[in-house]
Order: sequence, then C-alpha cells, then structure tokens
Amino acid sequence: MAEYKLGEIEMRFAELIWSNEPIPSGELASLSLKELNWKRTTTYTVLKRLCDKGIFQNEKGMVSSLVSKQLFQAKQSEEFVEDAFGGSLPNFVAAFVSQKKLSKKEVEELKRIIEEN
Repeated sequence: MAEYKLGEIEMRFAELIWSNEPIPSGELASLSLKELNWKRTTTYTVLKRLCDKGIFQNEKGMVSSLVSKQLFQAKQSEEFVEDAFGGSLPNFVAAFVSQKKLSKKEVEELKRIIEEN
C-alpha cells in the first residue's frame, strides 16, 4: 500500500517523474541535476525512498509510477479530510466555503460532480 504523504523535496521529485515517465534512471539523474541541482546519489536515494513507499518503481533501470499523479492527489485529499475533519466531507466543504465565496459556475460544477458520483 502506497504512503501518500511526501515532503516538499520528495513532491518536487515525484512531479519530475510523473512529467517524464517512463524515464531511464540515468536520464532521471541528469534531469534531477539540471532541475533540482541534485547529485546522482541524492537522486537514487530519494528514488529508492519513493519506490519503498510504493509510489514508483525502478525496473531494469526504467522508472515509472505505480500510482498516478491523479490517484496520489485524490488519496492525499482523502487523508487530509480524514485527519482534519474526522472524515466528514460536508464539514470540510463548510469550512472551505466559509473562507471563500463560490461562484455560481463553481457551485454548478460541484453539483454536477456530486450527481455523477
């Protein structure tokens, strides 16, 4: 089971993988040097950590995701609602809209999403 909590650095690295997958590990190390200013060893250490969490895999030098970015974000959202609002989506929405006025378009979009699910 994947762990859906990542630190800021791990998240930046995960974004790099999702944007370029599948990607050879050597190419990922070069990209990490360019984008994150990481040494090869740092890339492989963080990659192993994310593979151990069940989010990515490095099979025969090819890095790809086991969990899509969309699923990862959905699971993070579920965990946040569970932790912060006792799993109550209505309480989350109430707290959110108390701080931000929703436009008519946003309300209609939310209604559509709820009705489709």
